[in-house]
Amino acid sequence: MTEPTRRALLTGIAALSVAGTASTAQEGRAPKPFDFEEVERRAEELAKVAYDARVPPLPAPIAKLDYDAWRDIRFKPDKAFLGGENSPFRLQLFHVGFLYTRPVTVNLARRGIATPIAYQSSLFDMGRTKLDKPLPVDLGFAGLRFHSYLNKPNLLDELIVFLGASYYRFLGRDQLYGLSARGLALNVEGEGAPEEFPVFREFWVTMPETNADSLLIHALLDSPSVTGAFAFTVKPGDETSVAVRSTLIPRVALPSVGVAPLTSMFFIGENDRHHSDDYRPELHDSDGLQIAAGSGEWLWRPLDNPKARRISSFVDRDPKGFGLMQRDRAFESYQDLEASYGRRPSYFVEPEGGWGEGAVTLMELPTDTEVNDNIVAYWRPKQPYPAGEPVRMSYRVRARSSNTRLHPGGYVANTFLAATSASGAAKGEEAKGTLSRRFLIDFAGGELPYYLPDPSKVEVVADASRGRITATSITPNPHIGGLRAAIDITLDAADQSTDLRAFLRAGGRALSETWVYPWTAA
Repeated sequence: MTEPTRRALLTGIAALSVAGTASTAQEGRAPKPFDFEEVERRAEELAKVAYDARVPPLPAPIAKLDYDAWRDIRFKPDKAFLGGENSPFRLQLFHVGFLYTRPVTVNLARRGIATPIAYQSSLFDMGRTKLDKPLPVDLGFAGLRFHSYLNKPNLLDELIVFLGASYYRFLGRDQLYGLSARGLALNVEGEGAPEEFPVFREFWVTMPETNADSLLIHALLDSPSVTGAFAFTVKPGDETSVAVRSTLIPRVALPSVGVAPLTSMFFIGENDRHHSDDYRPELHDSDGLQIAAGSGEWLWRPLDNPKARRISSFVDRDPKGFGLMQRDRAFESYQDLEASYGRRPSYFVEPEGGWGEGAVTLMELPTDTEVNDNIVAYWRPKQPYPAGEPVRMSYRVRARSSNTRLHPGGYVANTFLAATSASGAAKGEEAKGTLSRRFLIDFAGGELPYYLPDPSKVEVVADASRGRITATSITPNPHIGGLRAAIDITLDAADQSTDLRAFLRAGGRALSETWVYPWTAA
């Protein structure tokens, strides 16, 4: 049997549901409703042929769009879909052009029957772009977004956006866009090949019922190495949640997979001031990686803008959660009247079921501007995914912004770096210069206010993978209602690096999450 051509297969995939409907009608049976299993079936069929990287050429007026001209094309709000039955959601579409040249197909699923939305230029205010003739109805769209009554009962606000590759962003109440989530990441570390960016090639939006409190979106993933079926159940609120169900069909063995990837920006922070010529004290969408380990331990890893690419792995089994968090919500920390970094959401991933052995992986890239996303976090399974074997996973992502914590213990409020001589170092250690450093960690919350009158009852438990911890101390910090721990570390060589860990303990019982930090003397 000869291998089917991609064109024949894709034509077959598109025709399957039509043929199935016709045959069931002839047999007197109702057609099978569209569901997640239908997207799985399409992913399985698509995986049988090689990935087609070709992108159809755009019509001349659209192919020439720069960023400003593309952004000037706006969907007309009065043309929004989903509102016909008084649903609390509205669907708008993005026009193809600029960087978004690969079209996606968007379908509406009503009562189990999926129908594609045909392109019409009348759906858009074309801005400065003039069309000499109508554009083809199969032009497709760049992406889609949804509005809902998120912040006020009488005002539609943007809720979630799918635009570019497998990226999506969503908001909770009183939040502004910052970091992004992705359907899947492949070879982020660049092991022998460049990173691969899977794309969502088709979407199915289920028509919500009147007064529905959630929105269901299906998507078909495609890339040279894998296909996949995804379902996103979006529930708006104070902490909007997105429940993700996925089935991956690897075309080839996948040795480096990033599950539930998150992408963010960190330029300047309290612990990293080497770009200190900006009047704003801090510039970041996220300031730390939070991990709820399978063992029950909670970890906090402050983010950094490193001098060179840095990859950190936190080996675990069946993690309870991880996320890129924006803990610092104070305007005074940013002093930015436009960007409002204090209102950027934190995304926290909560797995459903056991994910087995692997590692929460963090990659930090150097950046010299706040417009670059230089932070990626994801779950990397220990074992490669074999070719042809379906991989099924589910998880929930929450958009958090409140100061309520994910766990009841103390949390890291601040991390500062200083010379060991800042408050008096031993004479021999002061001479070490750049080989020694003092880390000041503010812990707040939990039971720590109880120990403010007598912090001597609290112990700083610290260790380093290399070098020597030469001193630790603890001081009350009434400004945060907690305690400030100081840790002095000395390395033996200028190119040496170490991984630091510290937490607070009293009477043999942990009072706080564990602070972790990599430091290089150079």
